[in-house]
Amino acid sequence: MRIKRKTEEAMRLAANAILGIGVVLLLLSGAAAVRGQQIGKYVAIPAGSDADKALTEINAATDPAAKLALIDKFAAGPGQGDMAIVADDQYVNYYLAQKNYDKVFEYGEKLFALDPDNFANAVNLTRAGAEKGDADKVFVYGEKAQGIWERYKAAPAPEGKEAEGWEREKKQALDGNKDTYQYVQQLMLSAANRTTDATKKAAMFQKFGTLFPDSPYSKQAMAMAAASYRQAQNTPKMLEVANAVLAKDPNNLGMLLLLSDYYSEKGEQLDKAEAYATKAAALADSAPKPDGMDDAAWAQTKALQKGLALSSLGQVNIQKKENAKAVENFKAAAPLLKADDVSYGRNQYRLGFGLVNLKKNAEAKEAFTQAASVNSPYKGLAQAKLQELAKTGANKRPGA
Repeated sequence: MRIKRKTEEAMRLAANAILGIGVVLLLLSGAAAVRGQQIGKYVAIPAGSDADKALTEINAATDPAAKLALIDKFAAGPGQGDMAIVADDQYVNYYLAQKNYDKVFEYGEKLFALDPDNFANAVNLTRAGAEKGDADKVFVYGEKAQGIWERYKAAPAPEGKEAEGWEREKKQALDGNKDTYQYVQQLMLSAANRTTDATKKAAMFQKFGTLFPDSPYSKQAMAMAAASYRQAQNTPKMLEVANAVLAKDPNNLGMLLLLSDYYSEKGEQLDKAEAYATKAAALADSAPKPDGMDDAAWAQTKALQKGLALSSLGQVNIQKKENAKAVENFKAAAPLLKADDVSYGRNQYRLGFGLVNLKKNAEAKEAFTQAASVNSPYKGLAQAKLQELAKTGANKRPGA
């Protein structure tokens, strides 16, 4: 049995595969990033200097208009030369607090012109992109933050500085900014996840995985890239990314589900599909609960994961004309998939075909009726099969 995928179905199945990843995406709402030790140019502000006094006055101001006037005064006076770095940083933070994101980007770019490796500036601009809902800006400045981080990690000791002391200083700075660096990564993942265009979403997740191969979120991002490529019906990219994920992480439940579903539905590489689905079913029983997910949600997710694996096994059986095994697997999957209309509708539709092949038409009618009872792309298909079976029954001679 082969069915042409509809867009709605592809999107839902991609979402199901994401559920199989077993992680919770961090969706942030503009929480303030924690600043660690400075990475970038160091500008000394002598105690008691005009700059020091001006900055103290700026920091004490609570009225936005008065604060901006003081920043303007500082920029026109003491904020010259290297102090312009401090002035532009003041503007960036002021406009970020006022949610004037275009001004944040304007002064952030001015600051980068003076201090290209200003890590705090890259973080602020990434945050501004996230708060504005501009995923492209989030990735532009998130990538800039990643480049600054990597250059700093690899930087040799400056002239006149002892190597051991420099490495110790770098470690302190990197450790102090570790949470902030993860904050940038979380903003990028959140921006990708909120992107509605499936092709763009997939490319963003894949880019994240390439930029941050050692990130704790890298596997998650690549798995979601594969699922998004399937949603976009870009099969070559989906297979490329999914197989790359499995090569590094053979027990990645989401990718085992995604590939076993794809191969079983297409009737390709059936032995591989069977092996992947069997492995996924076993892993679903023992997968650890992700942080932040409550017990009820996790129980439902685990059930869905195992149900998807069993349904893929059933589809492999159908393709191999092992109808009795197929029916057994579809029946086992059915209660596990009840929470998801599309997955349940598809499973019961498949079950109906397995039962028809076994000439169990009464049971097949029940399976097709169940498939038609939920809102899924299989509703109309199941109704058509019920009409077909009804005609077949009506045309039979009494006692036949």
